[in-house]
Amino acid sequence: MASREFLKILSSARMGDVLAQQKLASAYLTGEFKTPIQPSNALIWLEKSYISIQNQGLKENNSNEAQILELWAQVAAIPLIETFNSPSFQFGWNTFWGISTNEEASDAQLAAKWQLANLLINPEHSATQSELVDWLRKQNATAVEQISNLDFVGLQKLAKQYLQELAESETSHSVLAKELLIKLQPKNEALSSLWGAWIENKNEEALTQAAELGLTSARLTLGLRLAQLDDASTDPANVKPQKSNASLKKAAHWLELAAKDGDRDAWYALGEIYRRPQFSGYNATESDRCFDRAADLAHPQAQFRKAANLWRKREKLDEKVRGLQASYWVWHAHQQGVAEAKELLSKILESCPDPKKNEWRDLALIAEQVLNHHAEHKLDLDWILMCHRLIIANQFNFSKAELLLSDVGQLQHEHCVVVDIRWELPKILPRLIQIETIQQRRALLAAGKTFAGSELDIEGNLRQRRYRFDRVTQWLTASFSKNLANQEDAELA
Repeated sequence: MASREFLKILSSARMGDVLAQQKLASAYLTGEFKTPIQPSNALIWLEKSYISIQNQGLKENNSNEAQILELWAQVAAIPLIETFNSPSFQFGWNTFWGISTNEEASDAQLAAKWQLANLLINPEHSATQSELVDWLRKQNATAVEQISNLDFVGLQKLAKQYLQELAESETSHSVLAKELLIKLQPKNEALSSLWGAWIENKNEEALTQAAELGLTSARLTLGLRLAQLDDASTDPANVKPQKSNASLKKAAHWLELAAKDGDRDAWYALGEIYRRPQFSGYNATESDRCFDRAADLAHPQAQFRKAANLWRKREKLDEKVRGLQASYWVWHAHQQGVAEAKELLSKILESCPDPKKNEWRDLALIAEQVLNHHAEHKLDLDWILMCHRLIIANQFNFSKAELLLSDVGQLQHEHCVVVDIRWELPKILPRLIQIETIQQRRALLAAGKTFAGSELDIEGNLRQRRYRFDRVTQWLTASFSKNLANQEDAELA
């Protein structure tokens, strides 16, 4: 059932409110207000918003450029492939091309170029591409001036250019672009047979030819063999430093080519080579850069290296909470099974996976029951917020000060909770606590949604929060302690 907040926004959007229309589109993209994620509906409301802005500009005799740029940023975030055959696809199609050729919308432009390339040349979407050819023929949809003279093959060539630009850029889209470029590499029979000759017969000449023809896996394999790093991607202890400088130069050449194709093992091996004393290009800074690139591409050992490096340098880093960056990378390495990561993870992140052992357990259980039936108890919003605080405090074993003062909306990061109350109590150091259970994530999600919809000053200062805490906990204990006792007896039985 739709929430009241959602229905209120929907009503305003239907009345032509531009901000409401955009907020509704955002809800369909992110799932806010428990809205089902539906990119097609998001695009429909963004089209309505665009029309409203245009009409407003005509009435008030202004261009509304700032509003249009903001709207473009939202449109560019929509997965275009998922909106094909929707009523607003033509609006999305024309808008994406418009954004891709507009220099003013730099971030949106990169996102639009990726979406167009993904739609037009990703082999996974070949069925949709066939339908798109027919749609273009029927609709004459290439109405944007910059592409009006291009057929579908021309559009694909332009999309390939976009993909190359993204792959060469240092942006959030570069990794995806490089992965798609690897998929698009030629897989003709000659190349396949050369690679097959290496796999089956260990034919060195066939391996070299495949590398020269541009096969990424062949380039990587050749580079690892020349540097005697065949096992380095899985076990760094197997590095053999006796290799000559000449061989290392050749290895670096092939590995750099493979790395440019987006291969994470190639980046990691390059990091190893730049650390070798006998390599004439020895460069510790370049080595760290290669390891960082491998970590960005999810190489487990590179992620652990980066985490360990950041943890050693934590005192020198400009971080609001020391160790947060290191915790992010060591958590990812641990998730991928790096054995050494477990010990470092325990140094950086606190662990409290069992809320039954925490001091707020009884109050949190009652608070959860009350929230599930808050309409019956007619709780005010500030009391609802305090109940969420009790539940969060129990899940992560907060102190009373942390319970009262934590900024709940800013607690959750991908891998951990950051508890920082120095804004009120400067002497209390921040804590990093690992998110380990589904219950913890659910508690954070539920609390985050409630706090996001509340006014900033509704909870008041520390004195007011203490007073409210006492009143809420007294009421919970007096009204529901019997229910809790019965529940515990049932669990024991």
